[in-house]
Amino acid sequence: MNKYRAKAQRVRVKSALRLSAFAREDNTSMEELIYRAAELDPMILFADNHLLAVNKPAGLLSQDSGTGLRNLEDWAREWVRSDKGKPGTVFLNAVHRIDRAVSGVVLFARTSKALARLNEEIRARNCRKIYHALIEGTPAKDTDQLVHWLSHEHHRAEVCRAGDDGAQRAVLQYRALKKIENLTLLEVDLETGRYHQIRAQLAAIGCPIAGDEKYGAVQKSQDGDIALHHRRLEITHPTLKTPVIIEAPYSDGSQWWQMI
Repeated sequence: MNKYRAKAQRVRVKSALRLSAFAREDNTSMEELIYRAAELDPMILFADNHLLAVNKPAGLLSQDSGTGLRNLEDWAREWVRSDKGKPGTVFLNAVHRIDRAVSGVVLFARTSKALARLNEEIRARNCRKIYHALIEGTPAKDTDQLVHWLSHEHHRAEVCRAGDDGAQRAVLQYRALKKIENLTLLEVDLETGRYHQIRAQLAAIGCPIAGDEKYGAVQKSQDGDIALHHRRLEITHPTLKTPVIIEAPYSDGSQWWQMI
């Protein structure tokens, strides 16, 4: 029986584990990053022969993307090698990714068939992505749909007009969950998946995400993380055709989520 359930219990990602995820051996060069499969175990949210879902800690890249830096995909690939008990190359590809400063669900495909089918699900918008965001201030409405046109360059998204070069329609819905001092916890249902979409759209209504200084936040992060967490992913299993709901608990070591 699969010990990794889609609806996972709360996972305690302790600070020591979080730091060890980015540490290198003293005599290790940048090109020789060490990944320990066992250290990823507490972050596994769902695993079977076709899928692997991980609760990514903030501060870790989802993929290498040519940087040569420590990243979740390579770490997860080492976990799969250990899980299969086979050295060498294994198939593992990210179905989607989240920003380095963001935490939460990242889904990987363990087979080419699963990857192709999940990519089609995402293109057809047949999956559901739910984020939690701690924002500065209070939005004008407790529940609303935000529609903007976004373009991006120089690692930043900008609100623009329809028809502008590079403009893409961005849509999300949010609802306020609770007020925490001068912050508001939102649940965000992401309809489109544009570059920095949630960050740019919430900033555009005067409510930047806490810690997100790039988009105008006043409250600073202690370690570069922002208060945005990919809380839940709902998909159809690529082979079983059954619904899968993957939920990621908050990290206990986060300055933001320990406030909840």
